[in-house]
Amino acid sequence: MNSFLELLRTITPDVYESLKTAVEIGKWPDGRKLTQEQKELCLQAMIAWEQDNLPEDQRTGYMGPQHCKSEEKTIPNILFSTGSDTLH
Repeated sequence: MNSFLELLRTITPDVYESLKTAVEIGKWPDGRKLTQEQKELCLQAMIAWEQDNLPEDQRTGYMGPQHCKSEEKTIPNILFSTGSDTLH
C-alpha cells in the first residue's frame, strides 16, 4: 500500500484530468482500451486524490443534500377522515 500512497503524492491536476478522461471514455490518450483492472485502479486513484485536493461537492459520486419530494407538499390524512369534522 505504501507504493500506492507514494503514487498518489505524485499525481498532478493534469494527471488527475487524464485519469478522469480515460475512465470516462474507456481509453488511454493513445487510444488503447482500458482493462477492467485499469479502470478500477484509476477510479481508486481519482477518489483518493480528490479527498485531499477537491472540495466535497466536486468529488466523484457527490450527491448533495437529498430531500424527499413528499416533504414539499402537505398531504391530507384521508385514512381516518370522511370529509366532515368527525374522524372514524
